[in-house]
Amino acid sequence: MIDVGRHGSEGLTLAQATLDRALAAGATEAEVLVTAEDAALTRFANSEIHQNVAESNVGVNLRFVVGRRVAVAATGRTDEDGLRALVERAAAIVANVDELADWGGLPEPVPGAAVQRPGSFVAATAEATPEARAEGVRAAIAAADEVGVMAYGSFRTAAETVAVANSRGIAVAERRSIAHLITVHMSPDGGSGYAETASADVALIDAAGVGREAAAKARASDRAVAIEAGEYPVVLEEYAVVDLADALGYLGFSATAVREGRSFYEPGKRIGSELVTIADDAADPAGLPAGFDYEGVAKEPVVLVDRGVCGGLLFDAQSAARAGRRSTGHAYPAPNPYGPLPANLVITAGSTPREALVGGLERGLLVTRFWYTNTVHPKLAIVTGMTRDGTFLVEGGRIVGPVRNLRFTQSYLDALAGVSAVARERRTIVGGFGPAVVPALRIDGWTFTGTTEH
Repeated sequence: MIDVGRHGSEGLTLAQATLDRALAAGATEAEVLVTAEDAALTRFANSEIHQNVAESNVGVNLRFVVGRRVAVAATGRTDEDGLRALVERAAAIVANVDELADWGGLPEPVPGAAVQRPGSFVAATAEATPEARAEGVRAAIAAADEVGVMAYGSFRTAAETVAVANSRGIAVAERRSIAHLITVHMSPDGGSGYAETASADVALIDAAGVGREAAAKARASDRAVAIEAGEYPVVLEEYAVVDLADALGYLGFSATAVREGRSFYEPGKRIGSELVTIADDAADPAGLPAGFDYEGVAKEPVVLVDRGVCGGLLFDAQSAARAGRRSTGHAYPAPNPYGPLPANLVITAGSTPREALVGGLERGLLVTRFWYTNTVHPKLAIVTGMTRDGTFLVEGGRIVGPVRNLRFTQSYLDALAGVSAVARERRTIVGGFGPAVVPALRIDGWTFTGTTEH
């Protein structure tokens, strides 16, 4: 058994050894993805740490190809018997699947492509102790204690090894790290506040600042009142903006979604305010950098929305072959019916100080984050969901009080077109597909369709 959790080279050794087995078993092409994670989590509730857990996981994912027939099998075993069984299972599957008529083959290596992305791995994060996480949690709880609210949440630190080897010559490995603190503070008078931060470097986690933000929001949202549904101009804090960016990336900018006719994307089409530029950029040092995707292809920066206009698309190897393009490095582990997806979303900072966004609202709402969002109409990017953990009425450019949570049904494209100001500060948050580096936004209109009475 090979221990792949500590060094990327050991993950690559395992991938290459499994690749050799697959080719010896009759594969005409093969790809092996090895992921290994050492993760630890400190949970807290009622302003007390109640759980500290750690786990180590290894996964081996084999794509076994014979001609145009493609099979995928996976295992969590890395011993000789486990790898032998993995290859035998993949070989049995491939004999019983239909040919993929437009199979484009596995990707080839790109000469000169970087492997280990600078900033993707910080040893201090990988080595973070329970005591170090407890210190951060203590700071978040102290902020709650100062204003008489209760703190809930988690502080996670993890190191991951990703290694890919295929029969076309790709052989890459990278270590990545993440520290991620989330907290919800709850007031005895009904208020709640949310805050979060993430970094590859645990030393950059400002736990006290996160705690103060959530605590202040919890107290500020005490005794919220109901307001009428309708259209309001809004300021979306970064936690809500992540949902907007995730949805647009998923619904619109996958080459597979475009090919299947379920995307709003059209080359050169204006879909948003000229203040908005959105990219997928795994090299941004403010995010969680990564060098390559789950096919071992170098991650390219792709501008999805360029000053409000549709820009590039995300490709993996198969969608690129279908379109006569090359992969942009946005593959997820096979089998993946969704195609390429965003993993490192970045929204370009604006020129408006964050605190000045609210000042531009004559009468509107400040929204902390969204919850339970679901797509209603993909081509129009219409989404429904709820506000949560701090929604506030703004009048005359000042917050006048908290309001109860509201349901919305909103076209995210219309919201993008209505962006009237972008904050110059950004935050790193973990979204639905990976890290996102985003600013807060002011949007001229947001449609709220339901109210909360209790």
